[in-house]
Amino acid sequence: MFHKTLTDGEKSNSGSSRNAQRFRTAAVVAILLTIALPHLFRIGSYLPVPLFKIYYSYFSDVIVPSGMCFLLCLIDRHVRFLKDWRIKAGAVFLIASSTEGMQALGIPLLGQTFDPIDFGMFAAGVLLAALVDRGVLGRYFARWSSKTGS
Repeated sequence: MFHKTLTDGEKSNSGSSRNAQRFRTAAVVAILLTIALPHLFRIGSYLPVPLFKIYYSYFSDVIVPSGMCFLLCLIDRHVRFLKDWRIKAGAVFLIASSTEGMQALGIPLLGQTFDPIDFGMFAAGVLLAALVDRGVLGRYFARWSSKTGS
């Protein structure tokens, strides 16, 4: 009924916005698959004992929060408060830390043993994601940036 005819400039912006969203989606899927591969192929089982213990103790504590940050990148253009990378990072850190807090209380949520070092690993994972998001993807791929993000 109330159909607006788009100008050529608006059509161009709409198309470039769709292309940017497709690029972001493809990049996030690639990142998440890269995160999943070491888990699927159980790479830790091929490591010597000292590295094996470190890998199984902390690898997921770093890499899973990174993946969670990138999942939020899929919706940050639609959820206003998530446009700021610090909000995304804080939200992911709080979620990951809450699971560790539950373990400290004896509630086995995504794990069974409380390890205070995990909090540092969660922070490292969130900071790694922020570095890749802002420092690599945002700097080298114009279609990654959300323009309104801080």
